[in-house]
Order: sequence, then structure tokens, then C-alpha cells
Amino acid sequence: MRNDIRAAAAILAAAVLLAVSAAVYTLPEWEQAVITQFGRPIGTAVTKAGLHIKLPFIQKVHRLDNRILNWDGDPNQIPTKDKKYIWVDTTARWRIVDPLLFIQTMQTEAGAVRRLNGILDSATRDTISNQNLVEAVRNSNSLLDKVRTKGEAQKKDDILPGAEEEVTGEIEPVSVGREELSNIIIEKAKKGLKEFGVDLIDVQLRRISYEASVEAKVYERMISERQRIAQKIRSVGLGEQAKIQGKINKDLQGIESEAYRKAQTIKGEAEGRAIRIYAQAMNLDPQFYEFIRTLEAYKKGIPQDSALILSTDNKFLELLRKR
Repeated sequence: MRNDIRAAAAILAAAVLLAVSAAVYTLPEWEQAVITQFGRPIGTAVTKAGLHIKLPFIQKVHRLDNRILNWDGDPNQIPTKDKKYIWVDTTARWRIVDPLLFIQTMQTEAGAVRRLNGILDSATRDTISNQNLVEAVRNSNSLLDKVRTKGEAQKKDDILPGAEEEVTGEIEPVSVGREELSNIIIEKAKKGLKEFGVDLIDVQLRRISYEASVEAKVYERMISERQRIAQKIRSVGLGEQAKIQGKINKDLQGIESEAYRKAQTIKGEAEGRAIRIYAQAMNLDPQFYEFIRTLEAYKKGIPQDSALILSTDNKFLELLRKR
């Protein structure tokens, strides 16, 4: 009899323990839960961490993550507005904000990921295809502003004028930018995810690349463009070199002409002084001056070791006849 009582008590205790364990559950801080009864949600979502109670056996706890979750999309080939085919790899962060609505629509996180795949891929494709490639590549015009600022500084120093316009002409300005594209994608996707109890926190264009078949051609075009810009800058430099060389030649001619003028002035003054000295000497003794000048004429007019046959009345040797 006592054994039967003990067995019944043990069975009752086990049943009570089983019922208590089935009625009590613990919810950690990183989770939230929805209680369902026969597959239908009961009450509101449980978001407070700690020990909670439910009806045993007939109610079930559906645990959902309360943290920020990552979503990584598959790279998709998307044509841009300027007909550039690119591969876009997108990543996003999302969170379950309405567990009850989430359970009713998505049921599981795997179902949510499948829904995110469709909504985010569609929003990304629609946004990228309505913009030029440069909007997805750059976030602002800071590069263009730096080049222009540098070009203005060069213009002040008169260095390679015209080269800055050539370089900045190759940099397409940004009107929307990569960050704003992410905001557009978020706004489009949020509308579709709100009805599933999901909040989209942010979206980032993680990687953008050209299709392999056109990547080589794009690189070739970039190289040719850079070479054309380099050639333009070289031609501007050669033009500046010609201008500097022309200025040097002009200055040199000016210096040479001024030196020649001064030399001719000095030479003229010296010849004038010589003529005055000759004149003074001739006035002092005309006969002596005539004698000296005649001897100089003999010296210059009769080459050395030469023989002259002249008549006795020749005027050239008149001085010798007098002597």
C-alpha cells in the first residue's frame, strides 16, 4: 500500500514538474518571442528579458532575434542610365520591430531573407538603372573641387594655363551620389517591408564592378584618356617653353642691340677725338703732318719685296725726289 502511495506521489511530482517546465520559459536579452496556441498568435509579443509563463503543452514559444541582422544580396548585373553594364553587390541591415506581424506574415527569419532578396534586389535595380554610373561610384564632387582649386592656384602662378580645364573636363560631376542612392533604395524598400514587421536600417553598395567582357575595354579607354590628357598637358608645356624661349631671345636681342649702340657711340667718340688730334697736329706743323702721312701711304701702298717701275714725274714718289 505504501509502495503504491509512493509511486503515485512520484508520478504526481513528475507530472507537476513536467507541467511547470512546460509552462515556464526564459527569454534572453537578444531575443523576443510570440506565443501561439494551435498555430494562432496569442496576446502581444514578449520583448522583456527574464522568466515568463505560458500554458503548458497547448501553447508554443516562437523565438525571434531582437538584434540588428545582416543581409547580403547576390551580385546582380544592372544596366545604368548611360548604358554601362555593371555588377552590383549590395548589403543591408534590418531588424524585426513587430514580432506579432512578422510571425503572421514571414513566420521565420529564412522567409524574411527570401522576401528581402526580392524587395531589395528590385529597389536596387530600379534605383541604379535610373542613374548614370558616376552616381554609384562617387559620393560627392570633392575630387573635382580639389582639381579646380589646384587649377586656380596654378593660374595665379601662370603655370600651364589650359591644362586644368582639360583635366576637369574628364571628371563628370555628381548630382546624386552613392550615399543618396543608398537612401533612395532604403525608402523604396521600407514601403514593402513595413507590412511584414521589418524595419530596414541601412543599405550599402558594397562593391561595383564592370562585366568581365567589357572590363578590358574600359581599362583601355581609361588609359587612352589619361594619355590624351598627358599629351595635352605636354603640348601646353611646350607652348609655355616656346613663350619663355621667345622672351629670352627678345631680351637677348635687346641687350645685344643696346651693347652695339653703346659700342658704336664709344667708337664714334674715339674717332672724333682722333680726328681732332690729327687736326691739331696738322695745324701745329702742316709740313711734318704731310710728311708722316706720305710715309704711311708708302708703307701701306708698296708691298714688301716688290718692285715698282714708275716714271720720274710720278706724283706718288714726289717726296723722295725732293729729298
